Amino acid sequence: MVMLEIRWHGRGGQGAVTASEVIASASILEGKYALAFPEFGAERRGAPVRAYTRVTDTPLIPRTPVERPDVVVILDRSLIKQNYVEGLKEGGVVVANTPAKPSELLEKLGLGSSYRAATVDATSIALKWLKANIVNTAILGALVRSTGVVKLDTVLEVIKSRFHGRVAEANVMAVKEAYESTQLSWG
Repeated sequence: MVMLEIRWHGRGGQGAVTASEVIASASILEGKYALAFPEFGAERRGAPVRAYTRVTDTPLIPRTPVERPDVVVILDRSLIKQNYVEGLKEGGVVVANTPAKPSELLEKLGLGSSYRAATVDATSIALKWLKANIVNTAILGALVRSTGVVKLDTVLEVIKSRFHGRVAEANVMAVKEAYESTQLSWG
């Protein structure tokens, strides 16, 4: 691995920043170097939010926004638009919260067959397990399944250390269900 760069798009309150931090923490637990950081506009619940995660085998990690991501994660269905995948590297992966098929997502985004897509209905999963539209842990299941950036068990370990009791259990179940139900445009 040279460096895997992930750009997250969500809305305030959906947990994009937390999800980016969970992936960074899981990467560090697996012996990699990682950095996660947010980019906020007008800070309010529901406002668009960007977060970034970089994972690498070397300690030198740029602290600048990810302009050419390997992976774009879209937490909010209303953000499934072409401008959110701008800069995605050739062969890159789009992970999105949508019940649509991966091929439909790629078509909607105007991406050709050299790109890959992973889709999961993270909203339904979050409502089922968390009783709220906080889709970050569900989208983590899809990200892990589609990229293998970290092991599923490592993500679950980080979630159990960040959350406690029923909240931890519900988030673990959301990750697991999303991991199993993610649709991939390949294999």
